Amino acid sequence: MTLNVLIFIVQQMMFFSIPLLIVALGGMFSERSGVVNIALEGIMIMGAFAGVMYIFITQNSDSSSISGQVLLIIALVIAAVTGIIIALPHGYASIHMKSNQVISGTAINMLAPAFAVYVARMIRTVQQIPFTNQFYIESVPLLGNIPFIGPFFFQKTYITTYLGFVVLIISWIVLYKTPFGLRLRSCGEHPQAADSVGINVYKMRYIGVMISGALAGLGGLVFVIPTATTFDATVAGYGFLALAVLIFGQWRPGRILIAAFFFGLMKTISVAYTSISFLNRLPIPSAVYKMIPYLATLIVLTFTSKNSMAPKASGEPYDKGSR
Repeated sequence: MTLNVLIFIVQQMMFFSIPLLIVALGGMFSERSGVVNIALEGIMIMGAFAGVMYIFITQNSDSSSISGQVLLIIALVIAAVTGIIIALPHGYASIHMKSNQVISGTAINMLAPAFAVYVARMIRTVQQIPFTNQFYIESVPLLGNIPFIGPFFFQKTYITTYLGFVVLIISWIVLYKTPFGLRLRSCGEHPQAADSVGINVYKMRYIGVMISGALAGLGGLVFVIPTATTFDATVAGYGFLALAVLIFGQWRPGRILIAAFFFGLMKTISVAYTSISFLNRLPIPSAVYKMIPYLATLIVLTFTSKNSMAPKASGEPYDKGSR
C-alpha cells in the first residue's frame, strides 16, 4: 500500500467516522441520564435538513454577504438547535408521560424523512436540496505543511473533522470531571438514590435528551457536508450505525472514538473500494462491499452486546413515588 493510498483512506475514514462519533456521543448523554434515544436517525435527518436548507437559501440570495466557513458554522448551529427541538417531544413522552421510549423514538424516525421531503417539495417542487460545497479546506495554514502528519490530518479536510474531536474532549471532561456529569450518570444508574440527595432526575434527563438532540442534529449536517452536494432526506442509516457505535463503545467516550473509527473504516471500504487498487482487483462483487458496514455491525454486536455495560436505569421511566 503506497503512502498516497494510506492518506486517502485516512481522510475518507475521517469523513465517515466524525459524524458517527458526534451522534454516538449524543446518544451517550441521553442514555447516561436514563433515556434511550433511538430517534438519532430522525434527528440527524432534521438537523441536516435545516442546515442544508439554510445554506441553500443563503447561497441563492443575492443580498447575502455570508460565505465560506462562517456560513457553515451558522448552519451547524441551526442544525444543533433543530436537533434539540426535535428531541424535546421524545423527552417529554419518555420522562413525563412515561411512554415506551422505543415507540416515541421510532415515531420520530418515521416522521423526519417524510417531513423533510414534504417541505422540500413545497419549496422547490423536488425533494433534493442542492448546495455549493465552498467549505473544503485544501490545506490548513502552517499545519498542512507539517511533514507526514500534515497530509493525513490538515490537508483536503473540513472544519467539521476538528469539531468532532472538540466535542469528544468536551464530552469526556463534562461527563467525568464536573459535578454535572456525576449527577447525569447517577440518574442513569440509580435515579432513586440521586433523587434522595436532592438531584432533580426529571431535569437531568431532559438535559441529557437535549444534549443528545443537539449532537445528533449537528452530526446530521456534519455527515452531509463532506460526502454530498445535495440532501435527499436521508443520512444512509447513520443514526442506527451510531447506536451500534454507542453499544460497541460501552457508553464511554474513549471507546466510542475507537468504535467510530472502526465503523468509519468499514464505511470507507464500502464506498471507496474502487479507488483502492488492491481492493478493486479482488474478485468480490460490489454488492458485498456495500454490505460491509452493516455486516460488521451485526458481527460486532453479536460478540459484544452480551457483555455490554449499559446504564442500569436506561430505558426505565422514573417514578418519583417508587423506591
